[in-house]
Amino acid sequence: MGDQIQEWKQRAEALKLTNPKQVEGPLGELNDHLTLRSHIVGYSLTEADTAVWTVLKANHAATSAFIKSGRMVNVARWFNFIADTAQPAIDLPSRTKGGAVDEGASYDIGLPDTEKGVVTRFPPEPSGYLHIGHAKAAYLNYYFAHIKYDGKMIVRFDDTNPSKEKQEYQDAILEDCELLGVKYDQVTYTSDYFQDLYERCVQMIKDGNAYADNTPQEQLRKEREERIESSHRGDAVDDNLAHFEEMKKGTEEGTKWFIRAKIDMSSNNGAMRDPVIYRCNPQAHHRTGSTWKIYPTYDFACPIVDSVEGVTHALRTTEYNDRDIQYQWFIKTLGLRKVHNWNFSRMNFIRTLLSKRKLTKLVDTGKVWGWDDPRMATVRGINRRGMTVPALQEFILKQGPSKNINLMDWASFWATNKKFIDPVAARYTAVETDNKVACTVLSAPEATRTEEKDVHAKNPELGKKKVVFSKNIILDQADAQSFAADEEITLMNWGNAIVRKKSYSLNPLNLVKSSDQKIVTGLELELHLQGDVKTTAKKVTWLSTDQELIPITLFDFDFLITKDKLGEDDQLEDVLTEVTEFKTEALADCNVAELKKGDIVQFDRKGFFRIDQPMLHGGNVQAFQIPTGKK
Repeated sequence: MGDQIQEWKQRAEALKLTNPKQVEGPLGELNDHLTLRSHIVGYSLTEADTAVWTVLKANHAATSAFIKSGRMVNVARWFNFIADTAQPAIDLPSRTKGGAVDEGASYDIGLPDTEKGVVTRFPPEPSGYLHIGHAKAAYLNYYFAHIKYDGKMIVRFDDTNPSKEKQEYQDAILEDCELLGVKYDQVTYTSDYFQDLYERCVQMIKDGNAYADNTPQEQLRKEREERIESSHRGDAVDDNLAHFEEMKKGTEEGTKWFIRAKIDMSSNNGAMRDPVIYRCNPQAHHRTGSTWKIYPTYDFACPIVDSVEGVTHALRTTEYNDRDIQYQWFIKTLGLRKVHNWNFSRMNFIRTLLSKRKLTKLVDTGKVWGWDDPRMATVRGINRRGMTVPALQEFILKQGPSKNINLMDWASFWATNKKFIDPVAARYTAVETDNKVACTVLSAPEATRTEEKDVHAKNPELGKKKVVFSKNIILDQADAQSFAADEEITLMNWGNAIVRKKSYSLNPLNLVKSSDQKIVTGLELELHLQGDVKTTAKKVTWLSTDQELIPITLFDFDFLITKDKLGEDDQLEDVLTEVTEFKTEALADCNVAELKKGDIVQFDRKGFFRIDQPMLHGGNVQAFQIPTGKK
């Protein structure tokens, strides 16, 4: 990587040229290089980015001619992204956009003691797949460890609940981290510290800082709300240790008890009202088997393992605000090395479920296809829908480590993605199968011909596609319905034509004869290639039938729930959207046969799509529509 950074620092010299003709070549190379990239080298900010950005910032001729004008779309996107997210690294106080100052996301949040080293951690529970909320936590911990500071990041599995955890989830989380571009230095497990955690709990009981309790669940909840002390709060140490030993054995009696920290039942902060720190669960653990029958809670294990593993800064979402004082109480009471807390807001989106319990229910009940369903807000789901990793990284970084909590619209999320896919998505054509209209092009040559055309008019480097021309073509019913007699239209990739004849049949589903209930069954067009395409109101897609047309199913999706935000009393079954999957059968041009799974393309006038099932798998090609931020 060092050699690549040095190479781009040297290439930055060529970008100092102020003559537009001279700088266009080097800038074009940079534009090509930045296709589907957020950074020049690797997945994080380097001196290559800062060196090139600084040169371009000072080169007003280059920025005006190629960046502000939009001629170099990838460079423009990268240039604005670096200005938004890397201000501390390039000493940029603000940037002007459209006459207004855009401060962007600030990463100078004042983390204490960073000069002593920075070690962060991302501690997911292996009880499900990562969702968009986890993505921000994972990426910001990586950002502060590896980009902002030259530190270390740990991925630690909080595997303390054998009833919910699976090896499948554990493996998937690491794969999702790789997908996000999150580079971690070490993978650890809370289960590696079960003996240490057990011994510290015993010590807390002996020191009078914890006790055994068997208060029924509902009563416990009520007593904590009303700040009523448990009847067992003053039990003798020996009794508490005896109960803990029964729990450790997993006996029937042991399963009735749990351990609580003795903190402050009168506190205004509910997290300080004697939280549960150990539970009995005889179920086998996916890593430790039947060795343990007792498991620590996250609140107890997290500060201990953080301190033991050398974590310096525990960065987590603002839902832990009230538990920070509890976290520090454990650190102080157990005499552990200090760890700093810093909280940031979680990414919350309208009409989106992020509760793993609710997401699991959707999967288990068959409401969705699985954890990677494109309707799910999991990392895999949105990636399968068509979100690119660089766009996701950029979106997360633009949110920054702010503590402000807000409910975001998906529009800005997908608009960010469009900036990445638009310049590189190959363009193809599809015509809806239902009531497709056969059309005769009267003045077209009798012989079928095939031409090679750019697969992307604004990006010739993407290659060529075949366009077949013949007298027999098909169009969408909606387009044909809109044509007036003798209207001049434009056949995209061909030229203008005049509508000479329009044939109808009565829609068999309708009994009343009216113009809007007739189905167009045929058209006759007369080519008018000398016509000006700029003057026509209708530019339509078409396909020659003298080629192998590829059957394709175009999918679109709605939100899984009907409410922007669920209330505490909302039941999942009551807010589920009744129909969330929409399919359109179509025929695509012959080039689509060569597409691969994961390819992102645009079907002209229909939108961007990600190929989920290519033709190579047999059956119809299947493609998922990618939102672009438009309502």
